Amino acid sequence: MTKTWWKESVVYQIYPRSFCDSNGDGIGDLKGIRSKLDYLKELGINVIWLSPVYKSPNDDNGYDISDYQDIMTEFGTMKDFDEFLEAAHARGIRIVMDLVVNHTSDEHPWFIESRSSRENPKRDYYIWREAVDGHEPNNWGSSFSGSAWQWDEETQMYYLHCFSKKQPDLNWENPEVRDEVFSMMDWWCKKGIDGFRMDVISMISKKEGLPDVPTDGGLYGNCMYGTCNGPHVHEYLQEMNQRVLSRYDLMTVGECAGVTIEEAKKYANAENTELNMVFQFEHTSLDAGPADKWCRKRISLPELKENLTKWEKELEGVAWNSLYFCNHDQPRIVSRLGDDSPQSAKCIGTILHMMQGTPYVYQGEELGMTNCPFGPIENYRDLESINAYHELTEAGLRQPEELLECIAYKSRDNARTPMQWNDTENAGFTRGTPWIMVNPNYTEINAEKEMADPDSVFHYYRKLIALRRFSEWSEVIVYGNYQLLAPEDPYVFAYTREYREQKLLVICNVSEKETPFEIPGSVSWKKEERLIGNYENQTLTRKMEMKPWEAMVWSI
Repeated sequence: MTKTWWKESVVYQIYPRSFCDSNGDGIGDLKGIRSKLDYLKELGINVIWLSPVYKSPNDDNGYDISDYQDIMTEFGTMKDFDEFLEAAHARGIRIVMDLVVNHTSDEHPWFIESRSSRENPKRDYYIWREAVDGHEPNNWGSSFSGSAWQWDEETQMYYLHCFSKKQPDLNWENPEVRDEVFSMMDWWCKKGIDGFRMDVISMISKKEGLPDVPTDGGLYGNCMYGTCNGPHVHEYLQEMNQRVLSRYDLMTVGECAGVTIEEAKKYANAENTELNMVFQFEHTSLDAGPADKWCRKRISLPELKENLTKWEKELEGVAWNSLYFCNHDQPRIVSRLGDDSPQSAKCIGTILHMMQGTPYVYQGEELGMTNCPFGPIENYRDLESINAYHELTEAGLRQPEELLECIAYKSRDNARTPMQWNDTENAGFTRGTPWIMVNPNYTEINAEKEMADPDSVFHYYRKLIALRRFSEWSEVIVYGNYQLLAPEDPYVFAYTREYREQKLLVICNVSEKETPFEIPGSVSWKKEERLIGNYENQTLTRKMEMKPWEAMVWSI
């Protein structure tokens, strides 16, 4: 297996709007991020994935870009970015930018030209279609509710938007669009960034003819069926690789909705003709409802083990895995799989960080930050949550109170509450009024308190990261093969990692109950050494009574 820096890294995702506000306007910014680089260095991460900071009207919190080569005014200036990049590099921290090129903002100059007339040279930069029998060209629904088509009165045609109507999809079939995108990427690489996380990159090639798709019981067809892993996506990414990515030493990860194992092997192949790794969503969809994600179903541990194991085993030696539970689009894993307690946060962190692949820590995950009790829909800021609430209740498909409970559990806003730095007003995030409410538990869960407590979630994550990056077990943690134990056990997630002469045994009780566990006879040891655990005085025996949320890692 080829060894590379990005396989051996630990990535920390920053959602700039909610990380740290330096000027008191209630919105996080680049100077605020720069002021916290020493905190991140102490945590031990060595790569920052920076969610979008480009110029944007902010219809979808920066994922609607109006200028790829400028900075959002609320976040600062390009000078602020350059100083942040230099300061991060001085601390040995690399910067991976969020690349959003499936769509732009409708305020991007390309789209302003494209919609100005049917004859404009940039008309074909986007996907325009005539009306069919007086209505939309097909039944595709937007991921943010409603139709994926928007009527343009000026030119009397529909344009495609798989997300907000202010996020028109680019037409990647047009070689001029690809030229523009690759030129912009090259500009950022020359500036000195270290890679790209590619937003919904599996959607850039639409299905030929844009046919109707299954509705899955909803009002519209799921546009993912017509956009994910399309006929030319690998061709486009290979061209991107040849023209840009292969010319620099980069980390690249593609957000690939709808990706299968077989497709992932193409995106993230060992020959490195496309990307380094992908984000897949099978494990984060295990608690989805039959028609959409808005339910309170809990993740089944045997199903989670089966899914994560499938990706570990089938990518082994063929493609590289990305490891995550949290990001800006997911509710907090400690509320979703755990019970909001520090012990459950440590247990869940152990499961993830001892697997093969590159782990991603989302801001606040290292503190055990939890879902937020938002209350009424007026307190939400997430377009997806707000649109779903109004569409489903107004159509009589869901009762408001019941749907609101589901939104509280699953809303993306759970990940977007301000970072909890200390127990002062607004959790030390801002001197002003935060753009979104602060989780009221910040007085108990905050960085200042946890950094002072050696038994905190922060210090546990610090040790997990140090084991992967700096210890004598680094190679087995990064590169060792993986073997699941006791797949049917409803409470315990246990597996081994093995590389050359080293072997690790990971045992985690993913339950608030005391749970008996017997190590299978296939695992033998003569002596053992504990690498990490979330209880004192842990011992390794064939039959064990595991405490609630108990986690342990042994060298055997």
